[in-house]
Amino acid sequence: MEESRRVRLRALRGAITVDENDADAIVGATEELVHEVMERNSLDPDQLVSCIFTATDDLDAEFPALAARRLGLDQVPLLCAREISVPGALPRVIRLLVHCYAEPSEPARHVYLREAVRLRRDLEGAQ
Repeated sequence: MEESRRVRLRALRGAITVDENDADAIVGATEELVHEVMERNSLDPDQLVSCIFTATDDLDAEFPALAARRLGLDQVPLLCAREISVPGALPRVIRLLVHCYAEPSEPARHVYLREAVRLRRDLEGAQ
């Protein structure tokens, strides 16, 4: 394979907070998160290998993966799981781990939105 066309498997992280435990709020926030991860990393759906979503215990009105399906990721394996409940942790958070193929010369751009920026203050300047 030509060096200029070489791609590597990459994992990208992201998180967003949701205002309330409501199906529309969960889907809307998840759509925003997935869209931002894909846009900031110049990804097309065919580059995605899989997506894992986690939600805190206080978000159970809808599956976050529904938002990814609505965005056209119907051929990408998606998984929803429960985030570990840690006392004092940020509430109403949806986290995302995307496995994708990307150009190794391009930096990974992780995405933390809304109050979730508090989870990764070290990445704020890169946002």
